[in-house]
Amino acid sequence: MGKQKEVLEKLAEAFQIRHVLLRQALAECLGTLILVMFGCGAVAQLVLSRGSHGTFLSVNLAFGFAATLGVLVSGQVSGGHLNPAVTFAVCLLGREPWRKFPLFFFFQTLGAFLGAAVVFGLYFDALQDFSQGELVVVGKNATAGIFATYPSKHLSPVNGFFDQIIGTAALIVCVLAIIDPHNSPVPPGLEPFTVGLVVLVIGLSMGFNSGYAVNPARDLGPRVFTALAGWGGEVFTANTYWFFVPICAPFLGAVVGLLMYQLMIGYHLERDAQEKQKRKKEEEEEEEEERLKLSDITTNEDA
Repeated sequence: MGKQKEVLEKLAEAFQIRHVLLRQALAECLGTLILVMFGCGAVAQLVLSRGSHGTFLSVNLAFGFAATLGVLVSGQVSGGHLNPAVTFAVCLLGREPWRKFPLFFFFQTLGAFLGAAVVFGLYFDALQDFSQGELVVVGKNATAGIFATYPSKHLSPVNGFFDQIIGTAALIVCVLAIIDPHNSPVPPGLEPFTVGLVVLVIGLSMGFNSGYAVNPARDLGPRVFTALAGWGGEVFTANTYWFFVPICAPFLGAVVGLLMYQLMIGYHLERDAQEKQKRKKEEEEEEEEERLKLSDITTNEDA
């Protein structure tokens, strides 16, 4: 037992990463991997079983709990963004340095890519059986939608762009409310569960049009994987180059959500907190001045 502990300590020392930003990026990678692995795994069960092992509700529950678990795993190290749009909004607020954004974006996308790879390996035989070995992007036996988002038949690109803006804006508003120190604080330890609840509610109310990606990394990583795994370049050209929508629209949605929250709530709470702190400081200074006056009077009387 002693030798085992000694070996484990040496391994931990050898593999420890001392660069804080890189550790945070790796945490984002693992958290996003968990999000995609569990979320897309639930979609795979639903699609490949042709509805016998899953429902729309089960998929949304899976993504909600997957977001919770992803934030739980990575939150202590990196904050548990799991989404470039969230990182973008936090950087716009000035709460994170901009150098984190491109690094987090890359590692979040890498995590989503690896999560898709896990699902592909897990359901490889089922994928082959589902369409007799043919990997289809759109159509009756399409399976590319297990990994990345594709629009429903009724959805136009314009409506899809608007769909992603609204969904991401809703996500950002709720996330900012959760992390705002001046708002009603979430009990310590419950933040991941609250974020998961937000993802669940967005899925249940906004998932019909295109699967509510609201996350460029969650869509881009699996889409790149499917292009390499056999679905081909059609994953980028299908539905009038739809892939641009879940990559670009969430960033605009992040700006909309940030402005909505800050203009309606955030700035007011921050201002109230500053005024309260200023009054408290003035009262403390007045008390200090009064104490000094009393101290001078006592000194003069003693003299």
